[in-house]
Amino acid sequence: MSDDKETVHALEARGIGKHFGSFWAVRDVDLKVRQGSIHALIGPNGAGKTTCFNLLTKTLQPSTGQILLNGHDISRLRTSEVARRGMVRSFQISAIFPDMTVLENVRVALQSNHGGAWRFWAPLSSIHGLNARAEALLDDVGLADARDLKAAELSYGKKRALEIATTLALDPQVMLLDEPTAGMGHEDIEPITALIRKVSRGRTILIVEHNLSVVSTLSDRITVLQAGQVLMEGTYAEVSADERVIAAYMGGTEDA
Repeated sequence: MSDDKETVHALEARGIGKHFGSFWAVRDVDLKVRQGSIHALIGPNGAGKTTCFNLLTKTLQPSTGQILLNGHDISRLRTSEVARRGMVRSFQISAIFPDMTVLENVRVALQSNHGGAWRFWAPLSSIHGLNARAEALLDDVGLADARDLKAAELSYGKKRALEIATTLALDPQVMLLDEPTAGMGHEDIEPITALIRKVSRGRTILIVEHNLSVVSTLSDRITVLQAGQVLMEGTYAEVSADERVIAAYMGGTEDA
């Protein structure tokens, strides 16, 4: 009896590819992200991670293959349509309005999720009714004490936490995180890693991340790309011990 038949996959790619003219940035990529797991997509520079991630999040349309969300084909849907089905790419929103308060940023995201982001004629009571949920989300990401600060006043790490809060406001079942610790100092990486672990409860997460220490801490499964194709998939222990992966990272590839 195959585990694969019994496993529920929240997100699945079947032979997806993307070409730009005669150049194939990604070719024949198969990916299965188990429901409720944290799955990492890694690879050396130029491996095709960004293109693959953009295909999965529907920022790019695939040239070949299928993408399934909870078993339903979303290959030709727009990003907004996919979001309504419960899959959201964090940090694509960058709904960080620097001159608005932290609370107001989350409230805007909540209004968007309720279909009322720009209903200026709505009574103030309908807006204030979202405050309790916004405050709960800020508490979840450790920003309760910063609710009245302007977003521009936050540290880089706390801005990332706010971005996660605005993503959670959309109530996603599947979250896709693109380099969540990029550009962070050591003092911010551990809190953001802990936050991702916390918000993963009851959700599925696909993460692209360069920091292998973060990957080792968070990931249940890892898919390694090289030259636009899947090199291998496994646990961190399996991946980090594989000679092909070691050679790919140590040898490197040209940035693309």
